[in-house]
Amino acid sequence: MKKKQIAKAAPALVILGLLFFWELAVQIAEIPLYVLPAPSDMFRTFGKELPTLLSHGGVTVMEALAGMGISFFLGILIGILIDAMPVFRKCIYPILVVTQTVPVIVLAPIFIIYMGFGYAPKILTVVLMCFFPIVVSFSDGLGEMDQGYLNLVKTYGGSRLQVYRIVKIPAAMISLISGLKVAATYSISGAVVGEWIASQSGLGYYLIRAKNAYMLDKVFACVLMIILLSLMMNGLVKLFGYAVMPDRRHR
Repeated sequence: MKKKQIAKAAPALVILGLLFFWELAVQIAEIPLYVLPAPSDMFRTFGKELPTLLSHGGVTVMEALAGMGISFFLGILIGILIDAMPVFRKCIYPILVVTQTVPVIVLAPIFIIYMGFGYAPKILTVVLMCFFPIVVSFSDGLGEMDQGYLNLVKTYGGSRLQVYRIVKIPAAMISLISGLKVAATYSISGAVVGEWIASQSGLGYYLIRAKNAYMLDKVFACVLMIILLSLMMNGLVKLFGYAVMPDRRHR
């Protein structure tokens, strides 16, 4: 029991240790704030700037949720088509891979040129970062289904639609949740990247302004907010997983 408790506490202890040595190094070396803020400076600024960070963070979360929603529905649709139609898989899979070879930071200005300075280019940036892990995980989960179960449903006269609804999709939910967890971690970063290029609100906008003013304590406070929001998005996916697979909640 103690070993399990230690294992659970290990990540937190490592983080606390790193923060301690970071604080110690900054204090001993007397590193200026504009070069490297100490953790105490970062947390102090985080508390002071919390209302502003929450205001900008709300915009970023909205963009991330919209992008995740679009990625989810497209991922389900494309994943089923990839599994059901081998020809479609051969045609679309290389395109999906190509979308991941081009850095999103390069594509973001192009999106702004064609879509303007509103929310659309930021949401599309999130979609590009989140879509691939969802599609790949879900389609792989559908393809790994035991043929015996499929034959059983077909023996009882099940249609192709019923095979997916009754057997394949429920069995692939574990893979889908895994892909969603990866995508959720990317979603906030994707929205921030879109906001870097051109925006008037959001954490990316706040980050650029703080960086240009050499206020590194605010930069690190913003990074901390991005980390917390990314963890929150990951937690939402876990809650979704518990809702659709309640039997795995206690595993």
